[in-house]
Amino acid sequence: MKKILVIIVSVVALAGCTISYSFTGASIPPDAKTVFVADFRNVAPLVNPSLANDLTEAMKDKFVGQTSLKLGDENADLYFEGSITAYGTQPVAIKTGDVAAQNRLTITVKVKFVNNKDKSANFDTSFSRYEDYDSQYNLTDVEDQLVKTIIESLVDDIFTKAVVNW
Repeated sequence: MKKILVIIVSVVALAGCTISYSFTGASIPPDAKTVFVADFRNVAPLVNPSLANDLTEAMKDKFVGQTSLKLGDENADLYFEGSITAYGTQPVAIKTGDVAAQNRLTITVKVKFVNNKDKSANFDTSFSRYEDYDSQYNLTDVEDQLVKTIIESLVDDIFTKAVVNW
C-alpha cells in the first residue's frame, strides 16, 4: 500500500511541473502553443533579394522543428518581427601591396520578441554574424553558402535568446 501511495504522490508531483523542456534546451511556458514570425523587412543599404524571405522561413522552421509550437497568427503566444539593418562586405586581412587577403560578409538583424505568456522574456535586440572568405573569390561566387551559414547562426542566436534560459 505504501508503494502505491508513493507512486501516486510522485505522479501527482510531476504533473504539477510548470516548465516544459526539450532536447534543444528550450524552456517554453507549457501554456504556450503558437509562434508567429512576421516577414522580416530588408532596410539595409545593400540588399540581397532573397535574404529577408530566407531568414523568415529559417526562423519558422527552427521554432516548429525544435519545439512543440505551431505556427499562429499575430496573436500567437510567442511573436517575432524584425528587419535586416546591415548587409555588407569589407576587407579584414591585408597582404603585401595593400591588397585584401580575406573579406568578411556581415549581416545584422534587429529583432523584437514578445512572449505573451511571460512579459519579462521580451526583448528588442540586434544580432550580427559574419563569415570570412578568401579575396580570390568574388562575393557572388561564395555568397549563397556564406548567407546560408550566417542565417543559421543568426537563427540559433535568436532562438537561444528567446527560449533557452541558461
